[in-house]
Amino acid sequence: MTTVATPPSLKSPPTGAPPAAPPPTATRGPAPKPAETGVWVGIATISMSFAALTSAMVVRGSAAPDWQHFRLPPILYFNTLVLLASSFTLESARRRIRDVPRDVASLVPPLDGLTGLYVTLALGLLFVTGQVLAWRQLAAQGLFLATSPSSAFFYVFTALHGLHVLGGLAGLLYVLYRLRRATGAVSSPPRTALGAAALYWHFMDVLWLYLLTILTIRV
Repeated sequence: MTTVATPPSLKSPPTGAPPAAPPPTATRGPAPKPAETGVWVGIATISMSFAALTSAMVVRGSAAPDWQHFRLPPILYFNTLVLLASSFTLESARRRIRDVPRDVASLVPPLDGLTGLYVTLALGLLFVTGQVLAWRQLAAQGLFLATSPSSAFFYVFTALHGLHVLGGLAGLLYVLYRLRRATGAVSSPPRTALGAAALYWHFMDVLWLYLLTILTIRV
């Protein structure tokens, strides 16, 4: 009589064994913020534009016998202090809004952090007004856009910078509008937009210090 051997039974793993570890997954870094990326692109573009204008001014001033040196309007130094103060108030407001916990962000009182933005807007408008007064003081000296190459570069530099400052004020108004909508609502404050606006505004400070130094040396 032939006997058939039965295959050995498969033993199930013990129930108390720990589960198999999942395969390792690649960790990702923080996702780039489109708003701040756009601001950095704009900063690079503006920097190259003013660098080209600076090179043109240096070349023109070195090779032109009609280059006329003049005294800068004294109000420019007051305007510089105003712009630096606006950067301080904006950074203070940004940090106050950033430090609010996200789970209670919608319960923040309207004045918490918004006062600094209002002060920044007022100081920014005061700076632009002061730049217009500087043009009037320069005109009182008989220096206009077409008077000499040096005065022409002064008007071009300050006008272009003033236009970019107005663009920064428009960005701050947009952020302020979104912050007021977020106050008391379910949505959280637009921290990314506020950070991008603050980055652009601080760049306007650095750019103006650079322009004031160049104008003081060259004109």
